[in-house]
Amino acid sequence: MPRWNSFIHFLQEVQQVLDAEKRQQMVDELLRERPVWPWVEERRATFAYFDPEVHQMALSMDIIENDPPFVPMVNLEGTSFWYIQRRFEGDDLLDYLLVIDDPMTPLRTERDLAGRIRRHWRVDERNPIRIATTQMQTSVLRMPNARPFPDWTAMKNVPRGRVTEHEFGSVQMGFENRKVWVYTPPDYDANPDKDYPLLVLFDGQWMIGPMQIPAIADALIKHNRMEPAIIAMKQSGNQADRLKDYISNDKHYTAVLTELLPLLQAQYRLDPVNLGLGGVGEGAVAAAHAALKNPAVFNHLIMLSPPLGRGPAQKQLAEYAGRFRSSRMLPRRIFQSVGRYEMPGRFLQPGLDLANILQERELNRGDVNYKFVEAASGHGLMAFRSVFPEALAHTFPVEEETV
Repeated sequence: MPRWNSFIHFLQEVQQVLDAEKRQQMVDELLRERPVWPWVEERRATFAYFDPEVHQMALSMDIIENDPPFVPMVNLEGTSFWYIQRRFEGDDLLDYLLVIDDPMTPLRTERDLAGRIRRHWRVDERNPIRIATTQMQTSVLRMPNARPFPDWTAMKNVPRGRVTEHEFGSVQMGFENRKVWVYTPPDYDANPDKDYPLLVLFDGQWMIGPMQIPAIADALIKHNRMEPAIIAMKQSGNQADRLKDYISNDKHYTAVLTELLPLLQAQYRLDPVNLGLGGVGEGAVAAAHAALKNPAVFNHLIMLSPPLGRGPAQKQLAEYAGRFRSSRMLPRRIFQSVGRYEMPGRFLQPGLDLANILQERELNRGDVNYKFVEAASGHGLMAFRSVFPEALAHTFPVEEETV
């Protein structure tokens, strides 16, 4: 039976103790009693850090509208315990970091942001829920009603597909030696006469890594939530290249149609009338651009958090709502999502506006099967990974096999 049934109960009791040694003993007991943090109670979450050598602590979250996006943590006087308690929505799924002895100066004036993050920003070691990239890890706060966020790669008794790495160069785009990771479903080798749907996802280095797309597909296929499909995950360049490559770039569309697809068709058994495109952020814009140009070929579309509003390339991006509204033909299955805490002018409001257009199109014309999700998250790989199972299940449902 735990000694403290709430964090406030612990705090009230420990603050009545004046002796620092006894306070620290209570902190140590709390840590033994509750080794995993944050401590989530209904709509409150308490974040904690334990270190006697720290002079200043803060919590970093994208939804904190400060520069830097921190809120200070409080030290329990005479102890190694730092904490902060905040309220959240019951379905929030958010990433965060703990910030140790940071200078607390604005990020907009920081000349060495990468070095500052490396020196002062830390994953929460007492929280097992996290997402990792090649650059860093972030911890994940999952409130009681949030969507699931499992480690898909750790699921046992799930038949696994195969991932094969290829080199891809494009004359159209002027690059060489980028990678394409191709996932084939678990039954691919056992069905040599079967052609499979194809989904091309941009930013393949994220899809094969922190997004865990192959493992998600394995689990969905096992549970009959997704039609077995081939998924090609194409590597992108750096952030500057992504903007140039992805925003309304006809050469990128042509490279996918005339260079990437033939490469895949030569090595895999593809169903030529069952092809899809998808991406996140600017990659979602690239997928939308290609699908709008040729919906007869690309008849499945996944768009997670496309930046359709104010910001870089906003003139071209503002055209997409009209393109979806006026297009004579659309991909027959479309999935779109946006995060509740994403930048309102860049992501959230334009995303809601596009959702209204596509919902109206589905209702009035019935030529598109559309699903929209407003996730209780911000803009990041953690949010995208949490939504991708729904995106794959909607875009390539098992039911389509019988149509």
